[in-house]
Amino acid sequence: MVALDRYYKGAVELLRKIVTIKSYSFEEEECSIYLYNYLKSKNIDCKRIKNNIVAYPTSFSDSKPTLMLNSHIDTVKESDTYTFDATNPPLSDEVVWGLGSNDAGGCVVSLIQTFLYFNDNPQLLNNLSYNLVLALSTEEERSGPNGMSYLTSHLEGIDCAIVGEPTSMKGAIAERGLLVIDATSKGKSGHAARNEGINAIYIAIEDIDKIRNFTFDKVSPLMGDVNMSVTQINAGYAHNVIPDSCSFVVDIRPTDCYTNPEIMDILSKELKSELKPRSLTNKSSATPIGHPLLNALKKSNIESFISPTTSDWMRLSIPAVKIGPGDSARSHRADEYIKISEIEMGIDGYIKLIENL
Repeated sequence: MVALDRYYKGAVELLRKIVTIKSYSFEEEECSIYLYNYLKSKNIDCKRIKNNIVAYPTSFSDSKPTLMLNSHIDTVKESDTYTFDATNPPLSDEVVWGLGSNDAGGCVVSLIQTFLYFNDNPQLLNNLSYNLVLALSTEEERSGPNGMSYLTSHLEGIDCAIVGEPTSMKGAIAERGLLVIDATSKGKSGHAARNEGINAIYIAIEDIDKIRNFTFDKVSPLMGDVNMSVTQINAGYAHNVIPDSCSFVVDIRPTDCYTNPEIMDILSKELKSELKPRSLTNKSSATPIGHPLLNALKKSNIESFISPTTSDWMRLSIPAVKIGPGDSARSHRADEYIKISEIEMGIDGYIKLIENL
């Protein structure tokens, strides 16, 4: 076994640097350039596709299938409740603080160092059953058009993928999709004192109650029921006016039993409110039964689970698993961090998984 200390150290040093570079979704250029130059400094053959980065190893065999190592370099914007400057975090011997450190910087640097580990050791690289391609994507947090969808349209010959997200190094073999609906109930305004008009809030309440109690016919053996929640509501502008409009937002987490258009069709027939989807493309995903990725998880003694959150996996048309260091519960929260021990476990886990594929 080749010593991994320098790859552990390299991952931590790189993460401490990139958390100081603002990389909000749609604003990743500076971070993209930095990571591109970092890989170039390691004599890696790489290129930028918009702000995405693709890197190729020194050894590549046309007779082997190709595994893509992917994670995203963009972040959400920091919350107002940070107790320190999110891009100038304090130093610690035990954790790396800062915006994007957990989601998904720890995965990014762990995958980079895993890629470098194999590239630096040609015998290990050649012994793998798969070619490796490193793909660092952008705009993941906002489902942007120039992220994974754009990147994969410029790549050929990718057979499967490891998607790096903070899962505590458990392997997600499926993830729910996402369907967000903007709903609007329509009534008729009138004077509240005379009880005139048609109250749009009451219409919305009827629909919300239906959503709360609605049961879909099909239950996924893998993911269970479709989950639906009303998460926002807005109506009215004066205490004495019956509102003629009420808007609310429905957050839906589909399973593999229904496509987003199918869910839209079902709900449109059940509800009185007008329904408008924000996107119909955020599909659920599952690793095909019997795929080598599942066998590799088992051989690596990696626990598998069904993820309730979405990722760039939903933009892939190839088999994948989602796995990475860090804890999903820390994502998008103030004072974000990842433990250095988690990064080291991430590199160890990625290497074992790839060798067992």
